[in-house]
Amino acid sequence: MEGVKPVITTKGIKKMSKLTKKQKKMQEMLAEFVQPATAVDSIKKLKEISKELSKFNETVECHMRLGIDVRQADQQIRSTVVLPAGLGKTVRVCVIAKGAKATEAKEAGADFAGAEEIIDKISGGWFEFDTLIATPDCMGMLGKLGRVLGPKGLMPNPKTGTVTMDVAKAVSDAKAGKVEYRADKQGMIHCPVGKAEFTEEDLLKNYATLADAVLRSKPSSAKGTFVKSVYLSTTMGPGIKLDPKNFAAEVKELLV
Repeated sequence: MEGVKPVITTKGIKKMSKLTKKQKKMQEMLAEFVQPATAVDSIKKLKEISKELSKFNETVECHMRLGIDVRQADQQIRSTVVLPAGLGKTVRVCVIAKGAKATEAKEAGADFAGAEEIIDKISGGWFEFDTLIATPDCMGMLGKLGRVLGPKGLMPNPKTGTVTMDVAKAVSDAKAGKVEYRADKQGMIHCPVGKAEFTEEDLLKNYATLADAVLRSKPSSAKGTFVKSVYLSTTMGPGIKLDPKNFAAEVKELLV
């Protein structure tokens, strides 16, 4: 029935609720939009919808379903990439390091740097940072905070470059817009690629950089189609489907 959608309750579909004015308008704006679409057309449409219907600067997100078996240790995908146009937000960086390395971190732009005093603050419930970096010699002290930092996605990890002696580079990368991408239990990757108010060029540049990094991370043991589906969306907006068959070729073209 046009203009209504089913409401799912604990006992199944019970009633139909009317679409909101915003949802109706969103449907109208997508009515003649052909999917699957190119990344260029998708980002243009998402920016148009966000500008028309959103009251805040939404985050543009990329969602990929990969043809991997996450139960296999050699097919678990987790890494980072620096987005060339950044993320459009201020990233607060905290570094766990001693002496000269703590000083180096502060000089590189870290918001907080130290060792025992920082760990004591975190133990007391302080989390006024977005990224946590540590030098290898300080990881032993962070062990007791694993249960707290792990669920928040803040535990430093060598795979993401947050356990390193080169704290200056790690801080610079984090401030420049480094994001982590990781396949979940369903083989899905969800990652931001910027803000809706970014230019189309910057969003495409960020998207292509992320997509290229994911393509390069394909495990040698993964068989069949690697990228099975790709969607671009905004925080409160629709998901727009891209064509996985032309995915790699389009990404290559955007990077030129």
